[in-house]
Amino acid sequence: MTRTTDEQAASDVATAAGVLLLEHRKTLGDAGLDPAQFKNAADQLSHEFIVAELARRFPGDAVLSEEGADDTARLSADRVWIVDPLDGTREYGEAGRSDWAVHVALVEKGSLTVGAVAMPALGVTYSSADGDGGHSSATPVRVVVSRTRRPEPVMRMADSMDAQLIEMGSAGAKAMAVVCGDADVYAHAGGQYEWDSAAPVAVARAAGLHVSRIDGSELRYNQENPWLPDLLICRPELAATALEELGR
Repeated sequence: MTRTTDEQAASDVATAAGVLLLEHRKTLGDAGLDPAQFKNAADQLSHEFIVAELARRFPGDAVLSEEGADDTARLSADRVWIVDPLDGTREYGEAGRSDWAVHVALVEKGSLTVGAVAMPALGVTYSSADGDGGHSSATPVRVVVSRTRRPEPVMRMADSMDAQLIEMGSAGAKAMAVVCGDADVYAHAGGQYEWDSAAPVAVARAAGLHVSRIDGSELRYNQENPWLPDLLICRPELAATALEELGR
């Protein structure tokens, strides 16, 4: 497979899954529909579509999905797709919110090579094929944070930067806010898995942004334990300051 083929597939599959989720979302608020059941059904709908589509296009590839049983055969596979079928389930279940996403990424022989993050409610899909779009400085520095969880290291970093806080939902939405220039820093220290960050990191890195763990170390994917609890995505010139504060 060529990189172009893989990137196009990731973008196509994430976008198509998003279309299905938008259609399912029309049932939000239907009388008698349990909210938890609605969101679980959405997760499963997207998962089943993505897994089936990847199997059709790339029958020899392995898949690690948040919603699927983990097959450890992926550890010896040359190509592993890492998928979050619905990133931001809470936001998806709230009428009018657009800060939820679909993640599709590819790891080849241990290296993250391809990623696509669909933002279905906004009608846009970001891809690692998009490349470096350039990043302008902003004053004050804008830091995206969760509406409900604000880990102390992240808030300490934001305070040291005298940052403007921008509340947003899913990990993918936060990361893409930095990619598109609506924010400058996204740091997470509250616990994540590989599927939460793989696609956003691939897109952000291709866009020329700094990506790492909050101690500055490399983000590694397709590990035996997919727990990958922390993340920093930011404009390169802010990385040293962010890492210093996050590491205190």
